[in-house]
Amino acid sequence: MLPGILLGLGLHQAAAADAPTPSNPDAIAAAVDAGQRLTRDKLRDADRHPQQVLQFLEIAPGQRVLDLFSGGGYYSELLARVVGERGKVVAHNNQAYLPFAKAELAEREYATRLPNVELLLSEANDLTLAAASFDRIFFVLGFHDMYYHEADWPEIDRVKLLRALYLSLKPGGYLAIIDHDALPGADVSSAHEYHRLAKQEVITLMTQMGFELLASSELLKNPEDPLNISVFDPSIKGKSSRYLLKFTRN
Repeated sequence: MLPGILLGLGLHQAAAADAPTPSNPDAIAAAVDAGQRLTRDKLRDADRHPQQVLQFLEIAPGQRVLDLFSGGGYYSELLARVVGERGKVVAHNNQAYLPFAKAELAEREYATRLPNVELLLSEANDLTLAAASFDRIFFVLGFHDMYYHEADWPEIDRVKLLRALYLSLKPGGYLAIIDHDALPGADVSSAHEYHRLAKQEVITLMTQMGFELLASSELLKNPEDPLNISVFDPSIKGKSSRYLLKFTRN
């Protein structure tokens, strides 16, 4: 157990748990098939399998969802279309993500196309989230960035961020992690060198933080990915082998 990691995690344990919201396959299918989705998003669907991912996480109308490091908003838009007017999606980014997502976010036009999306701009270490406020949290292709260090990327306090996510997730809610896989046994240096993190590293840290792994899917696995090259290598960019993990809070 990492010292101090679970300190304070019980502060909000007594919060009343909302009744679980059943997944709504029809709402998910309608969101994926929506004619108003961006062309660039539809082109990604074949590799990202959005309908199965959203069903795996049991996304449904009325939920409140955090899309952490949401980038250009591929998942934010899908989530917003599923949760509908009674739900809300909080699309988070930090300053370092914005230059890469600028064109996509301009095309996204949340204010007019998806008014149930709330934009949240905050560095990870400054993130403030209300207790037990989210039914679902999506952490997509960003977990490895907690181990990445560069002059233009602020160092992230992993313990502080994951504790904030733990407390903001409703009891019975789900936290999804999708990330680029690395070779089994690869240490965390792979995050800096290749923008990858071995699945077991994620599971170990999340368990230490008090989360419980409910399920793991190989839906996004690519057996042709050698797992030891940069995810930005032209041979694998956009098609890296990824794990899909579903956690809840203890």
